[in-house]
Amino acid sequence: MKKVLSFGIVLVFAASVLISCKTKVKPLSERIAKVWVARVVNEGSSTVYSSGSPTNAKPGYASYRLNLSSAPNVSLTEVDGNTYTGTYSLQGETTLVLSGLNPQPTGTGGTLTYSITSISDTELVLSLTTAYPKTGNTNNKYTLITN
Repeated sequence: MKKVLSFGIVLVFAASVLISCKTKVKPLSERIAKVWVARVVNEGSSTVYSSGSPTNAKPGYASYRLNLSSAPNVSLTEVDGNTYTGTYSLQGETTLVLSGLNPQPTGTGGTLTYSITSISDTELVLSLTTAYPKTGNTNNKYTLITN
């Protein structure tokens, strides 16, 4: 009987240790608040930029920079080198909205909306859901890394 009771106590203790050691995931607002640069960019079905590649169709993405480090302020440096500033917000865990961008990126009304595909401590994958004439109104996918 003492063995069963001792085993039960050890089992309860082990279970409580395992439960309390769960890794806590920071909220998206904290995980996204960084400076991000392009690693891979797809415009439509074409990869137009891959960091370190000497044969990029759009080498200007080397200067692409999405600065979300000072919430709610955002700074976006685009493929053409133009920099836009405004604010950003998160809609749930799946949407990033840049708004009030100044100057307004061509044809956007000052707002760019992205779908968040995935995020880790060092990588953020976004898909542009706003029609964007600057990139040919294609569905663009940005794989970004921390700067």
